[in-house]
Amino acid sequence: MKTLKFITAILLLSFIGFTSCQDQDDHLNEENPNANAANSQTAKQLKQSSMHNGSFDDLLDGVSCSSILLPVTATVNGTEVHVVNESDYETVIDILSEYNNDEDEVILHFPLSVKLSNYTEVEITNQIEYDALISACNQAEGTTNEAINCLGINFPITVFSYNLNFVQTGSVVIESEKALYTYMTNFGNDEYFAVNYPITATLNSDTLVTITSDLELQSKISDCLATEDEEEQAEENAKTLENILVEGAFKVESFIDSSVEKADDYANYTIEFAGNLTCTAQNKVDATANAVQGTYNVASKIEVFVNLTFSGNASFELLNNNWEVTSFSQSSISLQSTTNAAVTLILAQI
Repeated sequence: MKTLKFITAILLLSFIGFTSCQDQDDHLNEENPNANAANSQTAKQLKQSSMHNGSFDDLLDGVSCSSILLPVTATVNGTEVHVVNESDYETVIDILSEYNNDEDEVILHFPLSVKLSNYTEVEITNQIEYDALISACNQAEGTTNEAINCLGINFPITVFSYNLNFVQTGSVVIESEKALYTYMTNFGNDEYFAVNYPITATLNSDTLVTITSDLELQSKISDCLATEDEEEQAEENAKTLENILVEGAFKVESFIDSSVEKADDYANYTIEFAGNLTCTAQNKVDATANAVQGTYNVASKIEVFVNLTFSGNASFELLNNNWEVTSFSQSSISLQSTTNAAVTLILAQI
């Protein structure tokens, strides 16, 4: 029980401990935008963006505020997997991705160790302790105290320190997220700091930007958080679309290629999507016609995409494309080619 209380307390403190002074007067930044107190918005965001990002192993633990230290053993959809290094995550992904209409189950084998958002490493000995960890994470998620994972500062950066009279007292070169987190955690209320801009950062894992001021840092964080919300919504939409696909049979209601409507070429066929990511087009009029086999995949970024690949039938091979989903409902899915916006496809559920 002592271990359980320790895990919960230390995780929550990592999210809320640094906001205890938020009610103090922060007028200093208005007078000197290059100087920041320990309770300033810049300090808070630097700390949030330098917390340990545990989202990379969410396929195993389901929480982004911590990560499991390897090696670890888990039973994934009934298959025991020994995850010794990060390359073994591919095995887990392959098992989880085998079907898209099943209930995935990951059972962790205890004891195991985790790294929390404040870089503390804790041993978890049973499921009760692990449930407490998840509960603490859920309490922090969706608050202004959760980690900012969409912006990654590129190190090294230099930070200057000042006394209350704005006299520089020193500087430090910070080489890592952990070092920045430690620096901001230990920064005193009787001093100020200033980041030596410009710095560079990576937004949403793929966009490199140059940041020249505290205000620009705040703006970039707002932008990437908005993009992160859009990506999360797209991921949810992709899951919904997968469920719609496997729950019924479809027909080609419209296929416009080179400004020509070609839906009649598919009038006798129905398409069924299976949970193992295969699809079959069956001729319902000619029983002697061979079924057309294919594969599909649903993915998302900010938009949702459906990739179709058929073989053995020239008409259906014309549908082979990476399609952007422009709209969908339980009864209809509208698609647009990602390489030629004039090529569109509408699948209607029968």
